[in-house]
Amino acid sequence: MRNASLVPRTMWRSRCGPLGVTAGFTGRCRRHSGTSSPPTRTRAEKDRRRREREECDKCACFLLFEPLLYLLDTTSVPFPQSYSPEYVESGWYQWWEKEGFFTPEYHVRTILPHAASRTFSLCIPPPNVTGTLHLGHALTVAIQDSLARWRRMLGCKVLWVPGCDHAGIATQSVVERRLLREHGKHRQDYGREEFLREVWKWKNEKGDEIYHQLRKLGASLDWSRACFTMDEGFSRAVTEAFVRLCDSGLIYRSEALVNWSCALGSAISDVEVEMKQLTGRTLLSVPGYEKRIEFGTMVTFAYPLEEGEVSVSTTRPETILGDVAIAVHPEDPRYKDLHGRACRHPFTERLLPIIADALVDKELGTGAVKVTPAHDHTDFLLSQRHSLPHLTVIGGDGHMTSLCGQWLEGVRRFDARERVMEALMEKKMFRGRRDHPMSLPVCSRSGDVIEPLLRKQWFVRCGEMAGKAVDDGELEIIPSFYTKTWRNWLSNISDWCISRQLWWGHQIPAYRVSVSLAAFCPLEEELWTWGRTEEEARQRAVTKFKTLPSDITLSQDTDVLDTWFSSGLFPFAMLGWPRKTPDLAQFYPNTILETGSDLIFFWVARMVMLEPKLGITVLLHSLVRDKHGRKMSKSLGNVIDPLDVISGVSLERLQEKVKEGNLDPRETTVAMEAQRKDFPKGIPECGADAMRFALCSHKIHDINLSVSQVLSCRHFCNKMWQTVKFTLGALENSGSPLGTTAEISPLSSIDRWICSQLYSTVLQCERGFENYELHSVTSTLQSFWVHSLCDVYLECVKPVLAAGNGAEDGEVQRARQILFHCVSVSLALLSPFMPYLTEELWQRLQPHGGTADPSTSLCVQGYPQSSQLEEAEFPLVQEVARVTRSLRAQCHMTRERPDCEFKSECCEKII
Repeated sequence: MRNASLVPRTMWRSRCGPLGVTAGFTGRCRRHSGTSSPPTRTRAEKDRRRREREECDKCACFLLFEPLLYLLDTTSVPFPQSYSPEYVESGWYQWWEKEGFFTPEYHVRTILPHAASRTFSLCIPPPNVTGTLHLGHALTVAIQDSLARWRRMLGCKVLWVPGCDHAGIATQSVVERRLLREHGKHRQDYGREEFLREVWKWKNEKGDEIYHQLRKLGASLDWSRACFTMDEGFSRAVTEAFVRLCDSGLIYRSEALVNWSCALGSAISDVEVEMKQLTGRTLLSVPGYEKRIEFGTMVTFAYPLEEGEVSVSTTRPETILGDVAIAVHPEDPRYKDLHGRACRHPFTERLLPIIADALVDKELGTGAVKVTPAHDHTDFLLSQRHSLPHLTVIGGDGHMTSLCGQWLEGVRRFDARERVMEALMEKKMFRGRRDHPMSLPVCSRSGDVIEPLLRKQWFVRCGEMAGKAVDDGELEIIPSFYTKTWRNWLSNISDWCISRQLWWGHQIPAYRVSVSLAAFCPLEEELWTWGRTEEEARQRAVTKFKTLPSDITLSQDTDVLDTWFSSGLFPFAMLGWPRKTPDLAQFYPNTILETGSDLIFFWVARMVMLEPKLGITVLLHSLVRDKHGRKMSKSLGNVIDPLDVISGVSLERLQEKVKEGNLDPRETTVAMEAQRKDFPKGIPECGADAMRFALCSHKIHDINLSVSQVLSCRHFCNKMWQTVKFTLGALENSGSPLGTTAEISPLSSIDRWICSQLYSTVLQCERGFENYELHSVTSTLQSFWVHSLCDVYLECVKPVLAAGNGAEDGEVQRARQILFHCVSVSLALLSPFMPYLTEELWQRLQPHGGTADPSTSLCVQGYPQSSQLEEAEFPLVQEVARVTRSLRAQCHMTRERPDCEFKSECCEKII
């Protein structure tokens, strides 16, 4: 068992062998290590430390990232003069994880006096296996970890499961680029099986980086249950869900117009399409094109009639070869005489009927529009109403098809646009072009312009499931203003296309059936079956088509399922579903689902539809914006990497990151200039605790974060450090342990007042946590520590604690007891937000109390509850302290005695 005076630090293995580590060790070998105090942050010191690291590299002593548990007697090491995040956050996590404090089993095997029979379970929104932490992840972790740690300290059995999403599109793209760069090969050159082996190889090498980053943030996740969406058990859950939904008729296969990304060669869902608003002519970069492409213009050209012509308007002249009709509004007087007539296609000479339909906007362009059902959603609806054919003139690779004729076949779609325009001019059919405000659909994954294409795909019927989700009276969404958005979206939801034309992902467990029996004459439609295994699918086919197994040939669908399909199963698949596991019985449904509001449709809606028992509370936070309220964007140069905030980064390195990105030169210039303006000296080291505290200090629906706010929280951390340093000095000669809270009997007014303030603080923390108002908890705790504990109480008891002040021993001991009590309780209150710093300070403080379990951590101690401390009237002392500090700041007074002239000036200000 671990002694309370032992603090974990990190032991590093180098070529020189295991090295003992002194306090404040920063990864240098003994030969190059300095003092035991944490490093200062002057420029000279940074340069010195850089040179030392370079020297360590030369002698092969600088080490390698292989942490081992190393216990150091804290009480034998001088308390560092100032707070250093690097010093405090270097080793605690390894010890927490080794001891199993984050597992629900610790609750069972350890008899805790505050243990309760309640459970608290939640899952982290699984980040992409390809990803790195961004501030959205950091905010989610800060909120979820604060709630998990608070519940754990209340004695609940807490299960917070980490996970990683296989991120089909992103991962396949990363590996494809790597293989092309390193070997000059495309995935088609490998074949599916060999390519998937390459993906798994990459995942095993790089896929755990996000886990290391979550640990750095201090997330108290149960790593023994870490879940990857392509694991064997999770894959069984995905297959089971698909088969059950197919059996219930909620999944079907159909030909429909889908959102297609030519860059990805795959369909994407509606929620993955971003609508880019254009006010007029705009040049945009499109994947696969060297030059930027023009959008935001309306082209008008003529279709010849037997007598005269009809002018039509379009933003997509490249699809003209797929036109099958001209549509006008039935009440448009300009075209009343043309209803039922036909015009001739200028390139193919085929006749196109002129149809009347109220879907047409009379005010758009000329009021007459060309109908291309295979490449436009509105036109597809028109084709269904008027029984029009579908001509696909753009293929999945973004090139024109053979239906266009030899002059366009194989030409890229936006190159074909220019050729069509030139041809119209040659035929004297071109009538003009003008700016046109429009919404351009863009793939959020690739940045490609979406191409609506007709494809046979698998779809989920969302209507019935969405209706149940809307009518679920137990589901509570916080903040409540998201409820209206939630209901409106689910009430108008369309069916969900879940097919993706990728190789990396869960291959759809559906099989196309070929029947060799001569007497079996199926219709033209495809025959499909599905099953948990190919053998089960075969038996289903035999039963369905009433034939022999030998007459059946199965071919599994080569497509994979949408990543969001598997992510939607995460809250219960992570617990072992469909198997009836103890975890599933004990921790499902989840207690709460917390995530960003931007995932309300991507993730939350999918989960609620797939499993209505998801949970009764959905807590949503908004996007993290910069200090100006702008959305963070690489092109604006305002993106903040949380790891840079934790460890600090120079302006030079920030600008290197911009250059390493995929921005065009103009955007790079803008981004770098913004960085020079916002971070002229880079980002100072703030630490994980300060960043967590800063993130939780904002209302969850209003988060404009600046580095200066995080730095302010770091200063608060230093305030805590100095307070505990003073407290340890005051307790140094206290003799016997200070005892429990119940043994404290304050007699003076100031003692009664500070205990009353502490009581009020505990009460406000309880209310804030219960209402998920973490900003009010952090504000209350900071106010108590700074204004009540430091500004008032410490200033009042300093004379009592000072040596030679003549105070009675009993009075001194009571002051020590109250001070110890207030600081200890405050550290426990702050622990969910600042786990590293509070653990460090609490471990140093506890030997003076004599009551804590010497083998345990603050993170499993009881969270302070409201006591019976009486509230006292002490407003005068507070006001005097406030005015005194204000005057000292106004008069620029320091610890040195001011001269007479300066004193006189101050007195005049006071009068």
